[in-house]
Amino acid sequence: MLGTDFRTGSPVWLDLGSPDTDASAAFYGAVFGWQFASAGPEAGGYGFFLKDGRTVAALGHLTEPGAAPAWMTYFHTDDIQATARAVVAGGGTVRVEPMSVGEGSMAQFTDPQGARFAVLRSPMGLQRTSEDDALVWVELHTTDPDAAVRFYGGVFGWRSADMTAPGMTYQVLSIADGDQQEGAFGGVAPLQGGPGGPALGAVLRRVRPGGRRRRRAGRGRDGAHARGGRPGRRHHRLAERARPVRVRRAAAEPAPGLRRPPPGGPALGRPGCSVTPFRCPSRRSSALRPRAAH
Repeated sequence: MLGTDFRTGSPVWLDLGSPDTDASAAFYGAVFGWQFASAGPEAGGYGFFLKDGRTVAALGHLTEPGAAPAWMTYFHTDDIQATARAVVAGGGTVRVEPMSVGEGSMAQFTDPQGARFAVLRSPMGLQRTSEDDALVWVELHTTDPDAAVRFYGGVFGWRSADMTAPGMTYQVLSIADGDQQEGAFGGVAPLQGGPGGPALGAVLRRVRPGGRRRRRAGRGRDGAHARGGRPGRRHHRLAERARPVRVRRAAAEPAPGLRRPPPGGPALGRPGCSVTPFRCPSRRSSALRPRAAH
């Protein structure tokens, strides 16, 4: 399961690049109850989403002209340069060359099927995972799941285990070290119909106080859409939808659940569990800034 003892290939960081960070901070504060804390004037507007004073994600201004709002998932590595070489050797591409950020370094890549991801070597990392209103699972939807598993196995040493699901085979991912079930953190599924191409993203679990619905069907007061399902603890996809200037809309909606949970993963068999990641159809540069610290 996801934790904060980061090893090679572990999800370590999650951030949103936005053209309107105030609007994004207000939106995610309304949806998850997150508080936003600036990393300081030298960080260029970058800051942290906090839950009970602990980091669950981050937010920064888009740094590439014309880029659309997008979430980025980062994985831990001890050697940025070696990871970059493994990406290229496996048929992927380097989108953002290794660069220094604070006390560490980061880089961004595209896998052979077109999904984007990043790596981070740093003492900083998410401080809350695998709990309500925090990151609980990482998912890749791609045109060739078997090829993707081979690629990421070559880059991070990820292991996989097949799980039969209605209409497809879902492959549960684990880090290279330790017990495979205990090290499970995400999964790979065939890309279904819909907008956007292959995407690797994150699933967050949203809890509704008192087991009551925060949103009625349709658009909520904060601009979110909540469709169907039962009240209580839910897993949601968040798909940031770009407007020309402001980030005002996002989707928080259940997807049809699978009947069996993957080992160590969220209860995918419950209604409301997402099997769709944050969609990142447009290229963006990292919002991470040097000297950004908790």
